[in-house]
Amino acid sequence: MDVTIGDRLRKVANRSTLQVTHIGRKSGKAHQITVWFVVHGDKILLPISNIDRNWVRSVRKTPLVKLSIGWVEFPGNARFLENHGDREQVGAMIQRKYRLGGPGLALLELLARFGLGTFKYGAFEYR
Repeated sequence: MDVTIGDRLRKVANRSTLQVTHIGRKSGKAHQITVWFVVHGDKILLPISNIDRNWVRSVRKTPLVKLSIGWVEFPGNARFLENHGDREQVGAMIQRKYRLGGPGLALLELLARFGLGTFKYGAFEYR
């Protein structure tokens, strides 16, 4: 019986975070961060609250990443979602999954509008 990526993702979809191992754009060294995620079919979607963060710039430059969800690893490429509508869909999925995260994201956006922080939302798709 062949196990598909969708089968593997369904087993870990309810986990709250994953680890992204990426290559630093300046150092060339591997770095790891922990982020929220959503599984959508055979894709993993990663929300980004600030697209100017170093890890985001590194992954945009070198999209080869390894995602680790519990004991399951997914090596491959991440693609930054350029389309505003796609990013909005990821945001809605994150709000549904995390419940508390949705209002928190909305608060970050509101504070940024008043100059009290940075909120430049984006998202990666991993397939």
